[in-house]
Amino acid sequence: MSGSILDAGALKIGHAYDEKVKTGVTVILPDRSVRCAVDVRGGGPGTRETDAMGSSSLVDSVDAVVLAGGSVYGLAAADGVTAWLGEKGRGYKAGPAPIPVSPIVPAAILFDNANGGDKNWGNNPPFRGLGFAACNAASERFHQGRAGAGYGASAGLYPGGLGSASEKVGDITVGALIAANPVGSPFMPGTNCFWAWPYEKDGEFGGVRPPIDYKPGPAKDTKLEFLKHAGQATIIGAVATDAKLGQRSLRRFAIMAQDGVAMAVQPAHTPLDGDTIFALSTGDKVCESPPHLAELGAAAARCVARSIAKAVYLGIQQADKA
Repeated sequence: MSGSILDAGALKIGHAYDEKVKTGVTVILPDRSVRCAVDVRGGGPGTRETDAMGSSSLVDSVDAVVLAGGSVYGLAAADGVTAWLGEKGRGYKAGPAPIPVSPIVPAAILFDNANGGDKNWGNNPPFRGLGFAACNAASERFHQGRAGAGYGASAGLYPGGLGSASEKVGDITVGALIAANPVGSPFMPGTNCFWAWPYEKDGEFGGVRPPIDYKPGPAKDTKLEFLKHAGQATIIGAVATDAKLGQRSLRRFAIMAQDGVAMAVQPAHTPLDGDTIFALSTGDKVCESPPHLAELGAAAARCVARSIAKAVYLGIQQADKA
């Protein structure tokens, strides 16, 4: 699937959703364990196993990354993914059989629990099953817009969704996959032009440009007027590259990728968001120097910004057809 995170290689993407609940799960499934780092920038994050990504931790690679709706309930999606991987013997080997492997499955969630879906799930939320189903659906083709973790998302006062983009830096590929559910607005105030318009390629999110006489002003189409408690929005996702990056370099790559949120959404990284970006190294291409890493990080930020705008653009289109 060209123009997506899959261009970085060695990855599959799987989606599952529950139409009644209006929520979903996305799993990023590497062909093998891959090195991973994470950057958490929002004030209301919901995550699992992010501490395992630290430079001083025992493991330096992951078997899958999970993105889910459902707020804290959605973290259970990683249980389903862990069970799916464990059944196949994929994971950290803590000892010889019969000691089971320990799949390393970090996860992040977004808040879509106020979107009107039926959340009366009692003591059986759907997310573990959705995680398992997303693994079974993983392939080299996947839907964008109202799909997976972005199925029940909203962006400011608009439908959100899931988007992906990629870019080449010399012979190295950088890609992003983002579930967009931010407090802030993806549109320049008073227009239908995305903040991310300077980074658009081939009209991928409509080709709209700012009015010639545009004068910036405060946004009126964010969730801020309606939110009273933290944790009710977020942007979650991953960036990947086929460069061979160590843990410290991957963390810097993730940090720079977060700039793409501020390039596509205003305001960004608020106390009410839980912005979390994972970074994956899928290949063996050489990153030659800190300046070279800086170029890759800048490309990752552009891919994140494009992914957010694509997620909203497609989400709005699909919501209009529903």
